[in-house]
Amino acid sequence: MQLLNFIISGFKTSGSLVMWVILLVAFAIIALVIERAWYLFLKCGTGSATFMSGIAKYLKAGDYEKAIKYATSVKTPLAKGITTILENRGKSQKAVQKALDEVFLTETPKITRFIPMLNTLANLATLLGLTGTIYGLMVAFDAVANVPAAQRAQALATGISIAMSTTLFGLLVAVPTIFAHGIISAKSDRVVEELDEKTAKLINLIEE
Repeated sequence: MQLLNFIISGFKTSGSLVMWVILLVAFAIIALVIERAWYLFLKCGTGSATFMSGIAKYLKAGDYEKAIKYATSVKTPLAKGITTILENRGKSQKAVQKALDEVFLTETPKITRFIPMLNTLANLATLLGLTGTIYGLMVAFDAVANVPAAQRAQALATGISIAMSTTLFGLLVAVPTIFAHGIISAKSDRVVEELDEKTAKLINLIEE
């Protein structure tokens, strides 16, 4: 509670502009994390085992048309890769691989989209906090040099408060963002690896 009050007090000082900018950065980070978490963990990260078992069931029955129809109904990168392989079955391995490469070129950017921005925004929040720190120290030094003795202690305290509150707020935004970036980046790597693995296995299965 005291931490929250300290952060709120930072919005009431002359360094409030930096605090508001950090807050805007925090909102942008939250939006990106929610969007990436939904896409990677909910859309791409669940149901892949069920999807592949459904494809395997149709392939064992030799019903490729139903397998293609089922794969087309699922809107994930893995499903698009599987659909491409099934639609190009009977063609040469080179033709199938070329069609699959096009899927990778289209889907991989969707998987990794915005992820580098999280790291950039975390650094931005830290640097904005540092900017507030420098401004707060300037206010404090100005108080020591120019403010009358009767008001000096209050002015010095204000400068230190600006320096500390902006630094703290910047770090409170940056640290969780770096952690979220690590988790989301690892998940995106797993999604790409799964796409590569499952499509390679299906190509080998069809060629047998």
